[in-house]
Amino acid sequence: QVQLVESGGGLVQPGESLRLSCAVSRRIFSDNVMNWYRQAPGKQRELVAGITNHDRTEYADSVKGRFTISRDNTKNTVYLQMNSLKPEDTAVYYCNVRALREYWGQGTQVTVSS
Repeated sequence: QVQLVESGGGLVQPGESLRLSCAVSRRIFSDNVMNWYRQAPGKQRELVAGITNHDRTEYADSVKGRFTISRDNTKNTVYLQMNSLKPEDTAVYYCNVRALREYWGQGTQVTVSS
């Protein structure tokens, strides 16, 4: 059983930064994509960023230039560096791994408010 544990969420002011981490309980040997999704109240869950095991990345247009996704395969961990945060970034952020099977974390709350 693969478990994903997110950390790093919190309350920040507009313009500040946060770094989310997602630790995967074991190495996934097949080709895979590690993603960050988010879901704001009353809205559908949306893909924020993704990174393959070959380090190809993709970003939602709304976060390009502000967020950076990275992964450390030696630690089975994926990160999301979020800079210049805006109130509209407020959401629960979920870690997702898509390989032969798909796995989700429990989510971490990010609140951007003055």
